[in-house]
Amino acid sequence: MDLRTLQLFEHLATSLHFGKTAEALFVSPPTLSRAIKRLEEEVGAPLLVRDNRSVKLTAAGEQMQRFAQETLQQWQNTKLGIHQQAQQLAGELSLFCSVTASYSHLPAILDSFRHRHPQAEIRLTTGDPALSIEKVVQEQADMAIAVHSPDMPKHLYFQPLDTLPLVMICPVGYRVGRLEQIDWRTMPMVMPDSGPSKRIVHHWLAEKGIRPKIYASVSGHEAIVSMVALGCGIGIVPRPVVENSVVLDKVSVIALDHIESFRLGLCCLQQRVAEPLINALLEQA
Repeated sequence: MDLRTLQLFEHLATSLHFGKTAEALFVSPPTLSRAIKRLEEEVGAPLLVRDNRSVKLTAAGEQMQRFAQETLQQWQNTKLGIHQQAQQLAGELSLFCSVTASYSHLPAILDSFRHRHPQAEIRLTTGDPALSIEKVVQEQADMAIAVHSPDMPKHLYFQPLDTLPLVMICPVGYRVGRLEQIDWRTMPMVMPDSGPSKRIVHHWLAEKGIRPKIYASVSGHEAIVSMVALGCGIGIVPRPVVENSVVLDKVSVIALDHIESFRLGLCCLQQRVAEPLINALLEQA
């Protein structure tokens, strides 16, 4: 007994016609008849009742049909599994993102990616999101979760993930709940010193005609939240940074109108989009 014989019998047990099975499976009728006869000899019982006009399955034939179907299906599943395993991506992909993005947006992407490609490894580095684009351009990271900006290099590919609103945060002790309550002549402000948020915050302040009293300029939104929680002043950061902060209970949030939101996404060099690991991660985003 072999798989080819099972295939012949399984088809014949369905068609109940030697000529149709022989034609469909590209064998001659005599060859088909010999194969079925050998199978009956191996089984030790007749599988078919044949006459000049019809073919019928015996009780043993019906049992053999179920065996053939199950065995052939199991063989197909085994072949598919082996093929998929052979096609699995392997290697290492370096990814840079902020601390907040590493648990606000990255887990959903990586869970799906690692399920589909368990042999691929992700080397994650976290840091100031203002450095994301530079890390990719300098090829210090294969990919990064970055914020889109008007001056983003044209040789970078950007795939959007989410839109993040910017909010103002104040120390709880300041008892400020509305923008109108802020006295900009005396209220200190913690500013971003680089990246897209620096451009957006400065533009918003200029549109409002506000000249803030700057307490400090720092790198990273998480650092701004920490300094505001310590009472150093007010700040403007993406909402998810506040919502995922361990000092959330020490700051109050004020929604801002007419301020540009962050367009968060995955970026890589345009020329590397088709690389298997990079393309696979982009597909999960």
